[in-house]
Amino acid sequence: PIETIDRAIHELRGRIGDAPFGMNLIHSPSEPQHEAAVVDLYLRRGVRLVSASAYLGLTLPLLRYRLHGIKRDASGTVVTPNRVVAKVSRVEVARKFLAPAPDEMLRELVRIGELSPQQAEWAGQVPIADDLTAEADSGGHTDNRPALTLLPTMQAVRDESQARYGFATPVRVGLAGGIATPEAAAAAFAMGAAYVLTGSVNQSCVEAGTSDAVRQLLAQARQADVTMAPAADMFEMGVNVQVLKRGTMFAMRARKLYDVYRTCDSVGALSPEQRTLLERDIFRQSLDDVWTDTKRFFRQRDPAQIERAERDPKHKLALICRSYLGRASIWAN
Repeated sequence: PIETIDRAIHELRGRIGDAPFGMNLIHSPSEPQHEAAVVDLYLRRGVRLVSASAYLGLTLPLLRYRLHGIKRDASGTVVTPNRVVAKVSRVEVARKFLAPAPDEMLRELVRIGELSPQQAEWAGQVPIADDLTAEADSGGHTDNRPALTLLPTMQAVRDESQARYGFATPVRVGLAGGIATPEAAAAAFAMGAAYVLTGSVNQSCVEAGTSDAVRQLLAQARQADVTMAPAADMFEMGVNVQVLKRGTMFAMRARKLYDVYRTCDSVGALSPEQRTLLERDIFRQSLDDVWTDTKRFFRQRDPAQIERAERDPKHKLALICRSYLGRASIWAN
């Protein structure tokens, strides 16, 4: 919920004062209004750096954040107060972040009053991303790309973009995915990475909010102990994320839920065997109770999802299935 993010910003500022920090901005195709609300919060609270994750393309909220307050400084250089670190694994997505904002999206931002015509003109001189993280085979959202080929590819795409647009400051290209040891970080820098980004390994740290049991599972995990499972935030699209396989039933249950969603049009269409599987083996409560809990969650996060579910039985089934995927990360903490 937005209130939770707001509390996190307040807590960070209370702990670190004026030291720099960044926040995540994840693309949410099934909840575009949530992405917009997060951007509203970041602009209101003066958050100056975001890591843009899981984007398949550019969105108006992302561009609104990036270009908010764009201006010329005393030397005549176009500057943007807000920085974007884009985490990508596909060349076609990288090219969008390594270019200025599309004209049609700039016109829309001008139309709705988020940019002036002059600011829209200045926007043509800056890329969407200040930094581009080449996301190799990582935990969570990933295309399982090998780092040895992905980083040089992204560096080459950056060079092409720089030659075409001539930005005042070239976009820096870093590397993420599978970096959990000093040797891995050294290898990334040897390949020319401007920086490295770690994620999964941080969850096994003492300082992480993860439970002791999960930290131990992560610390003991090896390359063969992971697998792909349906993503909670892109469930209906069939998108998968990389998760821990060893010591957990999550991946198997998540795939079962997606199979149910794919083959059934509503909760009422479930066979007796499917309903028993969901209620006894996965949720361990009745589907009526699951739906009650799900509605309680979305009343705070996005009431429109409940309204849509009342009209669309397939969407109601999706929300019920997604509730297990979303709550699993909470249970892990």
